[in-house]
Amino acid sequence: MLSFLNKPLRRVPPWAIYVASAAWCGWLFYLAATGRMGPEPIKALEHAYGIYALKLIVAILLITPLRKWTGLNLLRFRRAIGVSAFFVVVAHLAVWAILDVQTFARVWADIVKRPYVTIGMASLVLMLPLAITSNDRSLRKLGAAAWRKLHLLTYPVAVLAGLHFIWLVKGFQIRPLLYLLVILGLLALRLKWKRRPIPA
Repeated sequence: MLSFLNKPLRRVPPWAIYVASAAWCGWLFYLAATGRMGPEPIKALEHAYGIYALKLIVAILLITPLRKWTGLNLLRFRRAIGVSAFFVVVAHLAVWAILDVQTFARVWADIVKRPYVTIGMASLVLMLPLAITSNDRSLRKLGAAAWRKLHLLTYPVAVLAGLHFIWLVKGFQIRPLLYLLVILGLLALRLKWKRRPIPA
């Protein structure tokens, strides 16, 4: 269905994902710094980074279904999307810790006492080994089988990120629920396919 896009997409270098992500994060920071993100720019920037990271995580989960159902092959971009997601999450954390909370004592207190912060930090911690091993050298050193097993951490990362968003917002809101439903739906597809030789 969409396989006709594979040929032109092969001309797009994966590093373009890094450039686009960095440019978007820089643009959002500029908007916040110049007072164009509302009366609470720090909160708005923190939220914008979090949403962008969540979208990148969902994009990673979509790559296999898109390949299976539409013929669109985005596998060559998966590593760049995953690493970009990690750095956007780090930016999200930095805005919260440095610009919003500002002191280590308060940061630690929030991690311990606020469930949504605890879940968010757990998701980030699980992303660390994924980011560190997202290179050819790690793949060769670990071996393909072990490397694939390690990168199954993407799944709990996605679920925890979705829960973090739901727990973060105040009151009942549809948008966070939709993100979590999409994540759970994409993971449910993998349970259905687990006996088939389809890349994770």
